[in-house]
Amino acid sequence: MSPDYVTPGSVRSAAELNDQIRALWRRAGGTLSAQERVEYELLVVEWATAIRGQVVEAA
Repeated sequence: MSPDYVTPGSVRSAAELNDQIRALWRRAGGTLSAQERVEYELLVVEWATAIRGQVVEAA
């Protein structure tokens, strides 16, 4: 999935997104359905964007 689909300047923090990713895996019981896989991929892309934003701010 391309990061182009993520709105820049997400209002969610990397920590919040990480919690959502972990919760998704817990709900799924370790195996994601096709719909859950799409949600997971979007969350990971948004999380990576949030992490990059934190790194830039720290620099």
